[in-house]
Amino acid sequence: MDGLLIDSEVVVREGVIRAAEALGHDFPPQLYLETIGRSEADYLKVIREHFGPDFPMADFQLLERQEIGRLFQAGVALKAGVVELIDALERRGLPLAVATSSGQLTARTHLGAHGLYDRFQTVVAREDVPRHKPNPDPFLEAARRLKVDPQDCLALEDSHNGVRAAHAAGMMTVMVPDLLDPTEEMRGLCIHIADSLHRVRDLVLGSYI
Repeated sequence: MDGLLIDSEVVVREGVIRAAEALGHDFPPQLYLETIGRSEADYLKVIREHFGPDFPMADFQLLERQEIGRLFQAGVALKAGVVELIDALERRGLPLAVATSSGQLTARTHLGAHGLYDRFQTVVAREDVPRHKPNPDPFLEAARRLKVDPQDCLALEDSHNGVRAAHAAGMMTVMVPDLLDPTEEMRGLCIHIADSLHRVRDLVLGSYI
């Protein structure tokens, strides 16, 4: 969802940087890239390893929530091509699911703001699975709920951990990069690297490469 359907990664990044600055710390852009697509526990682990054991994590988390909340109040834009892709998939009668590392409330809030939440047959969120990306659990649970074999699923991802999770679930995986560039590993795990959701729509309709 984040970075693929909604343009939230840039918003969260800005909130995180502001929170760190308020505590007198510089939050390098590369450090934020290392946190994308991780569970909350792994996210905090990366931060603690970077800043050390004396980093005021509780204060940081509080400020982070406040800053991100302020930025989200202005609204979060959809990524280009989302609606057109969903329209095309629905016309073909294909079931749709979201598998996200965010919580259900976050998914309902941000997708619902654009009228998209109910266009998915199911939304698998952070609290719905015991293990998170890069483990395949979110994608396997989504396939189970859709009653579709994972091998018959097309998974779209913008993060490296998301690609790893989808591939581990046995799905046909397409990366649509956001803040993270595709690596050789990603190219090996994906059936295609698409530069936008418009390109994904073309792929589904059979009119692109």
